[in-house]
Amino acid sequence: MDRYYHSVTLDKDKCVGCTNCLKRCPTEAIRVRGGRARIIDERCIDCGECIRVCEHHAKIANTNPLSAINGFPYKIALPAPSLYGQFKNLRSINDVIEGLKMMGFDAVYEVARGADIVSVAVMERMKEPDCPRPLISSSCPAVVRLIQTRFPELIDNIVDVRSPMEVAASQARSEFAREKGVDPKDIGCFFITPCAAKMTAIRKPLGHEKSAVDGAISFLEVYGLLSGQIKKAKKPEGAAQPRATSFGIGWARTGGEAGAVQQEESLAVDGIDNVIRVLEEIEDNRLPGLRFFEGMACFGGCIGGPLSFENPFIARNRIRKLVLSLPKVRPEDVVPPEELRGLAEEIYFDKPLEPVKVMQLGKDVREALQNMERVEELSKKLPGLDCGSCGSPSCQALAEDIVLGYATEMDCLVLLKERLRQMARQMVEMAETTRK
Repeated sequence: MDRYYHSVTLDKDKCVGCTNCLKRCPTEAIRVRGGRARIIDERCIDCGECIRVCEHHAKIANTNPLSAINGFPYKIALPAPSLYGQFKNLRSINDVIEGLKMMGFDAVYEVARGADIVSVAVMERMKEPDCPRPLISSSCPAVVRLIQTRFPELIDNIVDVRSPMEVAASQARSEFAREKGVDPKDIGCFFITPCAAKMTAIRKPLGHEKSAVDGAISFLEVYGLLSGQIKKAKKPEGAAQPRATSFGIGWARTGGEAGAVQQEESLAVDGIDNVIRVLEEIEDNRLPGLRFFEGMACFGGCIGGPLSFENPFIARNRIRKLVLSLPKVRPEDVVPPEELRGLAEEIYFDKPLEPVKVMQLGKDVREALQNMERVEELSKKLPGLDCGSCGSPSCQALAEDIVLGYATEMDCLVLLKERLRQMARQMVEMAETTRK
């Protein structure tokens, strides 16, 4: 497996080198060279922001096609809670569940149920006397990778609990194998995803060796077919209710997790730029009273994922109404804390998170310090406009690229213009001298 797997990739044939993605990438993982964008593997966190802003559709997310489920004798769908906000006039979550079964899945396990389990696990972690402050949610893989890349000192603050997707997949496979008497290896679990980062988290798991999920299928892939199946779905007899609580379903939007863990001194932030600003404050110890931080890369939370079909504001409102219509049962009422001990292998990390080294300035400390001095000298020489015309996201980034040999000073249009002006003046002076 590649050291750096990324579900967000570039279609070079569609890229025109417009620099929109260059300016919006939160980790400065994109450069434009030779009129085409290039993604730096070690910096990319698969947040999907470049997919969102690319008008030419040159940034794409590699997810599984629906046909991938046919590779397994038994197929289980794992719908993200945000999927329920994609459909107009949805009568019940059960319609989505029945629709997925009509599409070819043998069973459906709500990821919201996994969210209930994770909520209880996080609450239990927060009761421990040595719990770090603030405890940072591990639910958004893009934010976790952001911390590994830009805020390595905060890695220990990330709660060592797997994502609801992973917990749901483990539970779904165990339940189905036990009920049907089949080999767990014959069961394929597929996450219905609103974002590309989940696909990356499946191929390169965070905090554990192997993902329990076999693939990720985007909302865009299933929306049309699922919409048709939902219309055909028969209304279940009686008042059938989903097995997840309203709090688990509420994870679909910003603040859902913080509300589920019932921590008053909590903060929920969406949008990767906003998350970065808060993480900077946490790193500088400017939020000493904060106990729990929920960071979501997409605006609105998962309902704002780049692979979603519906307008995120409309989807958020639908989730809000859905949550209000369900019984107010707490996660710990359906998942007693004492049950977590038997699920430890499926819930908690089995290996620590490690920092991700990005674009080191040298092979050793001495070389790195020398190159840092060169970067500082070049930064003073550059105009500081951060225009992106050079193909680097900022003047500081260009200085680093020059030192590393990826660019030259003449890539800066301001310096190039000044150089041409000097050359023109010198040519005029030479011409005058020749005439004399």
